[in-house]
Amino acid sequence: MPSRPPPLDKADFAALSEFRYQMRRFERFSEDVVQAKGITPLQYLLLLHLKGYPGRDWATVGELAERLQAKPHGVVALVSRCEAGGLVERRVSDTDRRRVEVHLLKDGEAMLSQLAELHRAELLSLDGVFTIPKLDRDDHAE
Repeated sequence: MPSRPPPLDKADFAALSEFRYQMRRFERFSEDVVQAKGITPLQYLLLLHLKGYPGRDWATVGELAERLQAKPHGVVALVSRCEAGGLVERRVSDTDRRRVEVHLLKDGEAMLSQLAELHRAELLSLDGVFTIPKLDRDDHAE
């Protein structure tokens, strides 16, 4: 039977705090740069998840909802806003007429490329600062 990890100590709380602080700093950076380009953070994430969807260049609303950790009806509204902005379009699947695919359009691709470059530069600047805390240390006294 595996032993329970030792209780969290001050260093563990400090590591968790620092991790959440760095994560929130990156999120704030992201919010600011995407809003400066005229879209919302969720619209950016939708574009990112479309482009980055494993194995293909489109996704269904359900798949996007999973990636965004959101309710499908909310993602439908998000897709509609992105569609109205000329960033994405819905297409009925060629292979299954019941399935609707969400595809990135040229303007969405251009917007995403610009924003992804900014995000990559910010992530590279955080190398060594933004780290996952080690909380399973064996050096706790029991």
